[in-house]
Amino acid sequence: MAEPSPRSDPAVSGAQPQETDRLRDLLLAPGYLKLLVFCALLGIPVSLAAFWFLVGLHELEHVLWADLPQSLGWGTPPWWWPLPLFLVSGVVVGLAAAHLPGGAGHAPVSGLHTEGTSPRALPGVVLAATASLPFGAVLGPEAPLIALGGGLALLFRDLARAPATVQSTALLGAAGAGAAIAAIFGSPLVAAVLLIEVAGVGGPRLFAVMLPALLSSGVGALVFTGFGRWTGLETGSLRLKLSSPFPRLDAGDVFWSLLLAVAIAFVMHLALAAGRLVAAYVRTGVRVRTVLCALGAATCAALYTLFTGRSPADVASSGQATLSELTADPHSWGVGALLAILLFKGIAYALCLGSLRGGPIFPALFLGAATGALLAPLPYLGLVPAMAAGMAAAIASTLRLPVSSVVLVALLLGSPDMMPVVILAAVVAFVTTELLPKTLRRRTGRRSRPMDKSAGTTG
Repeated sequence: MAEPSPRSDPAVSGAQPQETDRLRDLLLAPGYLKLLVFCALLGIPVSLAAFWFLVGLHELEHVLWADLPQSLGWGTPPWWWPLPLFLVSGVVVGLAAAHLPGGAGHAPVSGLHTEGTSPRALPGVVLAATASLPFGAVLGPEAPLIALGGGLALLFRDLARAPATVQSTALLGAAGAGAAIAAIFGSPLVAAVLLIEVAGVGGPRLFAVMLPALLSSGVGALVFTGFGRWTGLETGSLRLKLSSPFPRLDAGDVFWSLLLAVAIAFVMHLALAAGRLVAAYVRTGVRVRTVLCALGAATCAALYTLFTGRSPADVASSGQATLSELTADPHSWGVGALLAILLFKGIAYALCLGSLRGGPIFPALFLGAATGALLAPLPYLGLVPAMAAGMAAAIASTLRLPVSSVVLVALLLGSPDMMPVVILAAVVAFVTTELLPKTLRRRTGRRSRPMDKSAGTTG
């Protein structure tokens, strides 16, 4: 007897219209339609705030790491340059975490959160991020941007005297976060996919959360792109200019990419485990211990320069600019330089994850790409597939968001040619992470809980 099709199954056929009716009723609700309009308008100020925030960080970083050393007579920063900058960063972040509402945001090692940040916590978040990222913290701007977008969304809600319900807080927080994420990644698609995985919801609730976020991020991307072209100012570009053309994949690329993904997943989660230990250490004495961890990261950058003769900026900061340099001319990095930057930047990354303020994505991207460049001379492994697989594996194992990892790396590469190894590396790294012992794989991306709201509030 033939099996009944899903459409003829009463249980299935009854469930589908019910879900459809619930979604239709939700979309036609007057309050929800008003919320969509509000989120579309919300994307404009949030994206403008994100634009100027990123411009400020980018310009201040250029002043501290390029203009100031050159004005003092150095072509590149000397080996000791990170020490005073990280000292300032540690002092400001420690004081902000101890005394300002919200603890200046959560420690980056606890992952990404789409919950709306309290407007009272925004000054601390902005101050700590400004004191961390341009001064050399081995972190990216995505977590402060998400907090900024969500916090501004709730602030505008309060100014408009809209009802402060649990549902509106969740929806507006996601909408503000979507506009801010679109600003840094330059794509509403990345924002939408990232929010889907971070929120971890499904069914009608998924549509309820994602439609405002997608609409707001689309408007925000339009404003952000147009405003950047009009002013001529820069926030930093994610587009990579690879030195080699995209090759045709072969069996060797696939085989080595799978092994590379397993190794990177294990190493990245060791770094995250170390970051959690650092966060626990800092929590009991935030003012002093934040400074000590910041100086430890600065020491890593200084030692890298002493060993290699290269700029300490390679280790310091998110790695976004250094990633562009690496992909444009990977052969200018010798084996010793690649080993040194993987060691010192990896240690500095773990220290910053638990002490300063920022996001975990961009340093992970760089570490994955550098690992791929180091291992590219393996037999039958190409440079471009190795770096593509390395980036995908590093992001998937760090955030535990495999789809977002694939979309982000595809955006960086700007071509679908490497998609097979990118997808395989992301999936293998994600599965490897899930199979690691629980002590090594606490959540860092999907629906992460803040480590402790009281963390960083005591000295």
